[in-house]
Amino acid sequence: MSGGNRAFLDTNIFVYAYDNRDPLKQSIALNLVRDLMNADEAVISYQVVQEFFNVALVKSRNKLTIESADLILRDVFRPLIFVPSTIALISSALALERRYLLSWYDSLIVAAAQYAGCSVLYSEDLQHGQQFGTVKVTNPFL
Repeated sequence: MSGGNRAFLDTNIFVYAYDNRDPLKQSIALNLVRDLMNADEAVISYQVVQEFFNVALVKSRNKLTIESADLILRDVFRPLIFVPSTIALISSALALERRYLLSWYDSLIVAAAQYAGCSVLYSEDLQHGQQFGTVKVTNPFL
């Protein structure tokens, strides 16, 4: 991690990247992930990995194979995991949920982006332009 302008990628970015039902969103997501990885600026948490695999292996109509999931884990997610699950992260998420009235999982995502020192959180699930301290939400699909 370069320590420059870190950007947190929410689960939905990866879901679109691997789902070909919406080619425009897939292209945007793939380009965003590629560009941030090449710049060594992309960050995720364990929550993103767990949520993605829940969708890709369980809920999706076009389920990933275990072999494909293993490749994604090794080649995409492993280099990006920066935020561990800790009591401090959960405590921060509780404070965010209380202050901003976010859902629990959105609170965890915002807390993880803050923990990682990200300036931007790419997500379709939160309000575009919303600011959480130094973290600004950007919806790349707008």
